Amino acid sequence: MDAILEPRDERSSDETNVDVVATPDEELDVAEGEALEEPDDGREWYVIHSYSGYENKVKQNLEQRIETMGMQDKIFRVVVPTEEEVEIRDGQRKSSRRRVFPGYVLVQMILDEESWYVVRNTPGVTGFVGSGTDPIPLSQDEVAKILERMEEEKPRIKLSFRVGETVRITEGPFADFMAVVDELYPERGKVRLLVSFFGRETPVEMDFMQVEKT
Repeated sequence: MDAILEPRDERSSDETNVDVVATPDEELDVAEGEALEEPDDGREWYVIHSYSGYENKVKQNLEQRIETMGMQDKIFRVVVPTEEEVEIRDGQRKSSRRRVFPGYVLVQMILDEESWYVVRNTPGVTGFVGSGTDPIPLSQDEVAKILERMEEEKPRIKLSFRVGETVRITEGPFADFMAVVDELYPERGKVRLLVSFFGRETPVEMDFMQVEKT
């Protein structure tokens, strides 16, 4: 399953994602370590393909089928892996949820012919991830990493600028000065700029919110 554990990058070529501290997602109902404390009844986590952009619809469709077909004792949870993303543009922050694995949905289930049929024939599902026609479950370590990533308190920051680009300083003593991005400090939410005045380039450290792309 290693092939799906590398998140697909949905950014455009001129955007850079870095991490800063923020509040955790309150809607996530995954308790820390839960993936490693499941009942020993044969349940495992599988990955299903869906059309990109329809992951939440597939989750809704499958949960409805579980309810109407009485499969609660074989199909337990359906998860669309997401993480919080904060976009900074023109000095404004906008928070949203970003799909970590576009086109994939996780299902915790006891796999047999009946449960396979229910999942495989859910509208929007194009198949299981596996070898040939045999679904292959995720390892506990893989599941733990995915769920822990969803619980991260550090959202992904999407910036409209990157190292080497020219930006405009919007606040402080250098407001309206043009500068070149020299280095990013994601752990502090800071950026080092090279500001040119009096014929010399001077390094200046600013907050991400004080800079905008030209």
